[in-house]
Order: sequence, then C-alpha cells, then structure tokens
Amino acid sequence: MAITLNNTVYSNGEGVPLVMVHAFPVDHHMWDECAAKVNDVAAERGLAPVTVWAPDMPGAGIGPVPSAADSGEVAADGAYEQALDLMTDAYADLVRAAGYERAVWAGLSMGGYVVLDMQRRHPEMIAGLALCDTKADADSPAARAGRLECARACESGETVDPVMHFADASEHDSSFKKSQAGHDLFTRWIREQTPQGVAWRQRMAAGRPDLNDQLPLVTASTAVICGENDPFSQPAAMRSLADAMTGTNPSFTVLPDCGHFSAVEYPRKVAELLVDLVERVR
Repeated sequence: MAITLNNTVYSNGEGVPLVMVHAFPVDHHMWDECAAKVNDVAAERGLAPVTVWAPDMPGAGIGPVPSAADSGEVAADGAYEQALDLMTDAYADLVRAAGYERAVWAGLSMGGYVVLDMQRRHPEMIAGLALCDTKADADSPAARAGRLECARACESGETVDPVMHFADASEHDSSFKKSQAGHDLFTRWIREQTPQGVAWRQRMAAGRPDLNDQLPLVTASTAVICGENDPFSQPAAMRSLADAMTGTNPSFTVLPDCGHFSAVEYPRKVAELLVDLVERVR
C-alpha cells in the first residue's frame, strides 16, 4: 500500500486551493470551524469563494496507516527517516491529481513540518505559506527518543493513552485550553485516533530532517501565526522563524490568550489571516 491521503473538501471556489495540514495527535477536524469561517470572511469582503481542503495525514482519523515497507528507510531506533518526504509527495500528488499546479499551504504544528518540506521537495507548488505554531528544527536526541517510546507504547498497549496529555493545559496555557470545553474537545478528538496511526506519525516526526535551511528559500507570500501562551512554539521562537525567511516578507501575528492550537482556539481570527494570505496570492 503506497501512502494515500483521506482528503476532506470543505468548499470549492476559485483560484488555487487552500490546503490545511493538521497538527498531532488529532486529524482534519481541528480545521472544521476555521475552514467554515474562511469563506464567511471571504464573503464579507466581497471576495470569490476559496477552495478549502484538509487532508488527513497517514493514520490520522480514518486515513490508512502505511506499512513499514511503504514508509521508507527505517532507522535502527525505529524512526522513519524518509516518511515525511513520502507524505509530502503524497500531498503534492493530491493537488496535481485535482488539476492544480500550486496551492496555498497552511500547516499547524506537525502540519508545519509538511509545509516546510513542501518547500524543500516541491517549491514550484507553493503559491503561499502559513506557518502556525510550529518549528523548523529536527527533534533533539531526547525528543526523538521520547517520540519513539510513545510510538512503542501505543502499539504494544493498543492505546492512545500516551498522547492523552495533549488534552491537558499547561500552567501558563490559554483560557480555552484550561476550560472544560477545550479539554473535552481534545479528549474526544484524540480518542477518535488509532494507536497505530498515532505511532506512525510519531515515527515519521522522529525521523524528519532539520528544515531551517528552507526558511530563507521561501519566496511566496507567507503568514506566521502563533499563540501568546503556546508552550511548544513560543512567540520568540516563531519570531526568529519569521525573521529567517529573508526571501519574502512574512506577516507575523501573535494571538493573545492563545495556546498551541491557534486555529481551534481562535478560528475566526486565523481564518481572517488566511484570507489575507489568499488575497495576497490572488
């Protein structure tokens, strides 16, 4: 089984598609409200509707989990060191198969890895970029080991319990993440995942390359978005990421009282920023 993607088409509009790439350990549903608001905002501004997609990563939601043989080279520690490239190629193939030569790519957290790898693998396909709450660094040795231990625990225990902490708020997190509604939403989304799919994404992310060298190569219109209270991709780090994009002039937005999942916590505001980006591309 080659890598295939389960694609959700939220709307069909004009111009190149806006392809939303989701975070870990959830699936495309994290974009549901934001995707709906994209065309609300477009309509309010008198703009043509936007084509909006949100493919599931392999193993996310009901997306099929690639076999180890279809995941490329397997490192001695169990990381999939070619899987990000293979997945990125699958995203590119999906866009080309629909008759488009380019897309506006929006990635949040792990989704940002795909977007930056698209710059590395298929720069000609990038009409615009949005990097939300993400990073370009490869994992440190300790982080890589932690991902792989999580993958093994999910597989051996046939459970997603090792990633349920993503539903919890950190001490300095946003009001939304600290709320019961926020906790319940992420608990439901994570419980809808499969242990095997969670494990695949952890092995893929553990084996990904450092992508900082791609930042100055970006020439397309770009938006960089982060939450003021993001415990993983803090504003200072996201500012440095934006500053490294010397081939373009990215917009940079820090959302107040917002944690790591900006598109979930402030779907209307992120939709406005994405429509701004689509307008610049058009």
